[in-house]
Amino acid sequence: MKFFLIAGEPSGDNLGGPLMAGLKTLDPEAAFLGVGGPSMGAEGLESLFPMEELSVMGLVEVLPKYRQLKARIHQTAKAVAEARPDALITIDSPDFCLRVAREAREMMPDLRTIHYVAPSVWAWRSGRAAKMAQVIDHVLAILPFEPPYMQAAGMSCDFVGHPIAAEPVGTADEGIAFREAHDIAADAPLILCLPGSRRGEVARLGPRFDEALMQLRDRLPEIRVVIPTVRGVSGLVRDMAKRWPTAPIVVETPEDKRAAFAAANLALAASGTVSLDLAANDVPMVIGYDVAPLSRMIIGLLLKTDTVTLVNLVSETRTVPEFLGRKCQPGAMFKALHELIENPAARAAQHEAMALTMERLGRGGEAPGLRAARSVMAALSSARQPR
Repeated sequence: MKFFLIAGEPSGDNLGGPLMAGLKTLDPEAAFLGVGGPSMGAEGLESLFPMEELSVMGLVEVLPKYRQLKARIHQTAKAVAEARPDALITIDSPDFCLRVAREAREMMPDLRTIHYVAPSVWAWRSGRAAKMAQVIDHVLAILPFEPPYMQAAGMSCDFVGHPIAAEPVGTADEGIAFREAHDIAADAPLILCLPGSRRGEVARLGPRFDEALMQLRDRLPEIRVVIPTVRGVSGLVRDMAKRWPTAPIVVETPEDKRAAFAAANLALAASGTVSLDLAANDVPMVIGYDVAPLSRMIIGLLLKTDTVTLVNLVSETRTVPEFLGRKCQPGAMFKALHELIENPAARAAQHEAMALTMERLGRGGEAPGLRAARSVMAALSSARQPR
């Protein structure tokens, strides 16, 4: 079979590589075309153009590149139509991918389309599902409660497992070695500080997180702080950390981050998928997040859930304290952190919720990439409904 895949950013590429490996397991002669990064390239994809051209976020960043992005949409849609694949598989990045799917289907009306990662319509902007259904036949969902939302909009959908469920976690020995390497006593509370992976997040949340941790240090002088970061913001994080009285240790490599998670007792983190990383490593957490005032107002009007923390949502509990918008204040986050340290029952409740979350995300089951590949094949073998 022939598949045309499109990933527009690193997270999509990380899903696309295992999916391609799974498709090759089911069909060793499978052929691949499309747009992707190093993970998909390792599985044999020659990208139509560098995927990094599509990794643009925010209106201010997109506007100068609008003409270029529009040209890439046309180029990619034309390549799809010329290739006449058995399926177009778009991976996240809906602003680009769904435009390509729409144009490609105009040129090739019988094109079978599959989208990997459901839009978070359960949280806000529910109309996105109906809009997606105009050009997408089948959805691969990574959260277990998402299929009904996609099916209600007219698409078939399978939960295929979350990639975090298959990622390796740090061992106890790695945690011990990390503490020894950084001269952290075995009984000292080690707190992870995770203020985000984008510059705006780090700039907005970093000072508040530091203030909360300083208040915690005033109560518990023995605490140590570690900031795991990523390449795009590591310079900003290191510059900020030099000024922080908590004197945090900054780590960047995957090995150091895995060891830091294994060594940690607690985390103060920005809202997002990092809560699942913490759950995978069984690290109790407090979540904080805020955006610019106008965005805060708009999101407040559109938000449909009483929590945005994925551990709370997947486990169907509310054990993880979260402080969003105006509530994202150092004093409130300090109190929640201190409560977690001092209250074994609160930590036990989180441990239980995190274990349930990982079970529901597919830990211990078939690898998400292979599971997603089976869903693709099943969708393609089913009778196509007339339009």
